[in-house]
Amino acid sequence: MVSAHGKPNGEGAKRLFGAWRYIGAKVDGKPVSGPHGIIYYDPSGHMSVQVAPDVVRGKAGSVTTPEEAKAAIDGYIAYFGTYSIDEQAQTVTHHRQASIQPGDVADLVRGYEIAGDRLILRPLGSTREVIWERIK
Repeated sequence: MVSAHGKPNGEGAKRLFGAWRYIGAKVDGKPVSGPHGIIYYDPSGHMSVQVAPDVVRGKAGSVTTPEEAKAAIDGYIAYFGTYSIDEQAQTVTHHRQASIQPGDVADLVRGYEIAGDRLILRPLGSTREVIWERIK
């Protein structure tokens, strides 16, 4: 739920507040190799996420080449914006304001489940789930 001031409220929102570290993903219930990442939800209704591929990338010189720059963002996900929660539907919507991916600013709706220190986000209509662990 979102209050009249645009701030998420309710028990679901309070449980979502904070920083979460990416720990894995599953597709059709099977683990898939994954990147490193962090997602953050604050009480004022803002969020951000960064997910980097699990790849070591080098740099040939002191100045990054165009090819190195392209390789650095290939597979990298980063965006920020606001979020809202629908506790009835068990969904969180990321209202992206900017993204590293060109033109990628549409809302993202995810099913969510919080179990202890684990947050599971599921794209609607998908068998994929992304698992996050609360950073303490």
